[in-house]
Amino acid sequence: MRLLLAIFLPFMVFFTIGRPIAGIVCLLLQLTLLGWIPAALWAVYSLSQYKTEKKIEDALGRH
Repeated sequence: MRLLLAIFLPFMVFFTIGRPIAGIVCLLLQLTLLGWIPAALWAVYSLSQYKTEKKIEDALGRH
């Protein structure tokens, strides 16, 4: 679900993973038509990093 959100509304992903400042910057980038693709790529990359961090935390037993 977040992956679809990252493609269609990239700035929203940052708010769902707890990075509101990055979400605002992404929204500003996304407001330009040419900035939409880099914003979507940035959101997908950040989402994958977030998932990796969560898996590491779970493996180490930290919550």
